[in-house]
Amino acid sequence: MSDPQISPPVPGERAALERVQVQLGGVEWGTLALMLGCYAAWGAALAWLPLVSVWLAVPVLACLITLQSSLSHEALHGHPFRLRVLNEALMFLPLNLAIPYGRFRDTHLAHHHDERLTDPYDDPETNYLDPAQWRRLGGAQRGLLWLNNTLAGRVLLGPLLGQIRFMVEDWRLIRGGDEAVLRDWLLHMLGAGITLVFVLNSPLPLWSYLLAAYLGLAILKIRTYLEHRAHLDPAARTVIVERGGILGFLFLNNNLHVVHHCYPGVPWHDLPKLYQTRRPQFLERNHGYVYPSYATVFRSYALRAKDPVAHPIWSEPQ
Repeated sequence: MSDPQISPPVPGERAALERVQVQLGGVEWGTLALMLGCYAAWGAALAWLPLVSVWLAVPVLACLITLQSSLSHEALHGHPFRLRVLNEALMFLPLNLAIPYGRFRDTHLAHHHDERLTDPYDDPETNYLDPAQWRRLGGAQRGLLWLNNTLAGRVLLGPLLGQIRFMVEDWRLIRGGDEAVLRDWLLHMLGAGITLVFVLNSPLPLWSYLLAAYLGLAILKIRTYLEHRAHLDPAARTVIVERGGILGFLFLNNNLHVVHHCYPGVPWHDLPKLYQTRRPQFLERNHGYVYPSYATVFRSYALRAKDPVAHPIWSEPQ
């Protein structure tokens, strides 16, 4: 969804910067190759790296799990194929074992309504709470959530706390008769079962794969930690981290997050060029919500909460 401050690409730019499917036959071959390469590397790491060292296999697998999660994000936005069923088939194996693709798809697309970003009720990806809910919490719960609002806490505790919250909400929906949520979880369990068959038939101990899966989700928490802030202007709620480094690759350039929210159909490999082409407009749009690198983010917030848990400007459901 574009903003009035950022005009649509002119025809020449559109072909280069806002294509959804490119290359022969409408397939994004680069994205498809990365997806297949990710699975091939995962299989190789699972089969051979434990023979060298389990402690080498774990971080490599964690990075590949993070990358596949980012590729799942590409798939739900229509890459690399025009047909949704083909994109979803590519994501059938949940390497992180935790998140059903169908639930990620539905909640993430709901999250893309910028006017709802950070809404404690309508944004399924926010960590803000309604201030009234925050006041009802006990001291131990408040302390835990405050810790989760530091970057170190988000990395260490965030995957567990987020998974518990996610599963509790989905169980409520299933008990209420939501057949779509139940279907997504059943498909997920089938895919997770197949993933575990590969793991159990590899030389890697199961505990170490579970550790790698947790670490993969923890790396993703670095990206999501500050993607959105509370702000009266919805256009100013989404961040830019200008130099992503290796994390930028694992996140498929979603460190340039405001660009993705403006142009969700643009594939990952075109986001940097689009940002550099229109950098002043994007920074004007998000009111300068920008960090130079993830190193800056770590230095600033490793042991300090960036935001309060209670939404700082929440008053009425919007």
